Amino acid sequence: MLRALKSFFSGSFENNAERKKFSTLAVLFGITVGVYWLLRPIKDSVFITMVGINYQPMAKMLSALLIVFFIMIYSKLVDRLSPHKLLYTLTLFYAVLAIIFAILILNPITGIDNTVADPTRFLGWSFYIFVETFGMTMITLFWSFVSDTTTPEAANRGYATIIIGAQSGGIAGPLLGKYMTKWVGTSYAIVAGVVVLCMLPFVIYYYIHHTSKDQMKGFHGETKKPLEGKVKTGFMEGLRLLVTKPYLMGIFIGVLSYNVIITILDFKFKAFASASYTGHALGVYLSDYAIWTNIIALVSVLFGIDRIGRGIGLGRTLMLLPLVMSLALAAVFINPILSVAFGTMIFCKGINYALNQPAKEQLYIPTTKETKYKAKAWIEMFGGRSSKALGSLINSSRKLLGAHGFVWVSLLVSMGLISLWLLAAAFLGRTHAQAIKEDRPVC
Repeated sequence: MLRALKSFFSGSFENNAERKKFSTLAVLFGITVGVYWLLRPIKDSVFITMVGINYQPMAKMLSALLIVFFIMIYSKLVDRLSPHKLLYTLTLFYAVLAIIFAILILNPITGIDNTVADPTRFLGWSFYIFVETFGMTMITLFWSFVSDTTTPEAANRGYATIIIGAQSGGIAGPLLGKYMTKWVGTSYAIVAGVVVLCMLPFVIYYYIHHTSKDQMKGFHGETKKPLEGKVKTGFMEGLRLLVTKPYLMGIFIGVLSYNVIITILDFKFKAFASASYTGHALGVYLSDYAIWTNIIALVSVLFGIDRIGRGIGLGRTLMLLPLVMSLALAAVFINPILSVAFGTMIFCKGINYALNQPAKEQLYIPTTKETKYKAKAWIEMFGGRSSKALGSLINSSRKLLGAHGFVWVSLLVSMGLISLWLLAAAFLGRTHAQAIKEDRPVC
């Protein structure tokens, strides 16, 4: 742990300029992740209280249907704006919308104080989709921004620092949301998130104007200016790359498999939680869940979990999470109670954020600009939403299959995906290593 803290503040970095770059990125991502994790428990508590837990699978499927529309807007913005201007634009957009939702949720009739669940309460549906899109667009854009201006060697040194910042924000955000919800209510917790979000443009400005030119070198050592380099490709270019390049399809399989399985586990966890808590109390409980998830991730990074990737290679690192997920499935289905579901969820998500996520993001470094901004959007946004919709479809089959049938179908689908995921991880590791060795982009 001391080694990780020393690396964070003074570093196993190449020089002070590199340390400054990744420290600033850690703050930037920490704010983004902190706001998302502040809003995420509120999103679930608002939806479950207003609409009902049984409609959550439908909400995930609806967000998947709308994702193509969001990708189209995102792709157009990527074509028209440089990455830092796009971050400014999206920050303002989400801040304004969050204020509007806070006002509506504060209303005693339409808001969360009305605990009568009804599927026609569209505020619950719209707030759910709002938070989902915030997470996928801001986080996807951040990692595209980073991978475009980072070499593979620098990523090995600096990505752990970014994750430390992210998980610190992931603890502070829901902690702030938890106590704001307890003291003054859900709406004011959302406003607190807006205040934190408004710090983001200042950090972006600092990063753009105080990061040295030599630290903006991407793959092949090409210097990238964040003020320049807009991508000029069509909306469908990312989808074309995804379906024609096995490397990108391998990343897609990993995203798909994780999200289907975690959606199945998440639904069981939220169902157990909603049976014990409701309204503001449910929001507080889910904030505790968010805090512990990020504590697990942060502690993992501080104790040097990133050394696993450097020791065993990227491919084997990518294979660890599916093995962990298989154990989590067994634990939840053998002993289906809230405490077990809580423990397995925070462990799986913590390992994903601390180890799997930074490993996956390194896969995008030896790729072209079209892949980083367009194909990545399809993989992370469309792949993430569609896989959650598939997981939700499986969850929705519970009534049709019965409890016993649902368990077996869930396990068979999950274990089949884990097998495919392991094969994809091995392929990705070999292909990435070969691309770095030959100093060429994969696609």
